[in-house]
Amino acid sequence: MTTVDWSAWRRQEPAPGAEGLRERKKRLLRQRLSDTATEMFLERGFDAVRVSEIARACDVSEKTVFNHFPTKESLILDRGEATSAALRAGLAETDRSPVEATLEILAEELRTLTSWLAAQDDPRDAAARIGRFGALTRSTPSLRAYHLDMTERLVAVAAEALARRGEGARTEDGDDRPGGPPPGPEVQIAAIALVGLWSVQYRSLARHLAEGTCAPDRLHEAVTADVRRAAALLARGIDTGIDTSVACGTDTGTTSDSETGLATPAGTGRTSPRTPVHPTVQNMPR
Repeated sequence: MTTVDWSAWRRQEPAPGAEGLRERKKRLLRQRLSDTATEMFLERGFDAVRVSEIARACDVSEKTVFNHFPTKESLILDRGEATSAALRAGLAETDRSPVEATLEILAEELRTLTSWLAAQDDPRDAAARIGRFGALTRSTPSLRAYHLDMTERLVAVAAEALARRGEGARTEDGDDRPGGPPPGPEVQIAAIALVGLWSVQYRSLARHLAEGTCAPDRLHEAVTADVRRAAALLARGIDTGIDTSVACGTDTGTTSDSETGLATPAGTGRTSPRTPVHPTVQNMPR
């Protein structure tokens, strides 16, 4: 069985500068387990492969596999923690808007994938493998459920990070109460919308691969354009409203437009209380 370095096109956490031999062996074994499992799942189907078979193929015990991966599903969908960490860190940087921070993470993931495609001897075959990978996750109930759980956890991370941005605003106003109210509806919907950009990128990638857009540069441009179009719809509402709404404390259940900072529809006779600078389609990360 030919094993592809699948981890090369998934978002990677940089190896520690002072990584010891033990840590390096653990990291490489984890990668080998995931790559081997992915190939076996693609060849025979997820449900047809046992974890014990993956362990034998890698010459380790089944217990060792579960020491590195808590579930069978995580053997193939194994980048959730890295994405969560990147999103948490990105949204914590208040010098960038939430949409800008999210776009930068997505752009890096897309660059990683298209760079991997460009490095393959046969980009079309590599693109077909990515398509099969996506088809496998979509067609397997347990993988769909695991992916949904990962998405919900990512939304929770985003909501927590957005709420902390608001906590910073409250502190600047002189209110340094510990804890604070749970995320209000603005924070919740903003977190869901931001995480939804991953779905836009995945679906765009699958569509353009199916249409034969295999040249890495063309694929990158096409997917980026789709994601930026979706992000442009979010930018004004999230980037101009979320920090103010959280800072004002929206845990009471109702808020006015003046509290959220969101513009009201034309023809209502009401206007937005402010017109802050927000990112446009032209200046979003590519």
